[in-house]
Amino acid sequence: MAEKKKGGNVVNAVWEIAEPLAEELGLILWDVKFQKEGANWYLRIIIDKEGGVGIDDCVAMNDALDAPLDEKDPIEQSYNLQISSPGIERELIRDFHFETFKGSDVIVKFRSAVDGVKTHKCVLEGFSDGKILLMFAEDDIREFEKADFSSIKLDDFDGKYDM
Repeated sequence: MAEKKKGGNVVNAVWEIAEPLAEELGLILWDVKFQKEGANWYLRIIIDKEGGVGIDDCVAMNDALDAPLDEKDPIEQSYNLQISSPGIERELIRDFHFETFKGSDVIVKFRSAVDGVKTHKCVLEGFSDGKILLMFAEDDIREFEKADFSSIKLDDFDGKYDM
């Protein structure tokens, strides 16, 4: 049996297993989450590809992961495996997410209020050295740390988001 990993190490171990499999299938590994909800643990593999992910992509990724996860056994407890797409409210978490969507409209939820409110619609202007540049309005570009946010999601609602 492989040495067991806990916490964030589970995510890292699963990422190492899943990323090459996703690439072989023509997919992008968007994120890996290992979360406890109630009494149950969930291993969530989020995949993407140009043009979007369908059920066949999720099934293919599930099938590709089955044997390697059993063989390397990086998770101590029992869990439910879920494969999905990032969805319309695609959350930006990893560095490559910010680099990929530079210039995109985003909905940002700050941990503390900025200009008196916690939620803003902005443009993702850039990402460098762990710093995120956001344009609040023309000539109003500000720099933040990832830790300043509770979430950053793409604004795919075509102006339908109600703050």
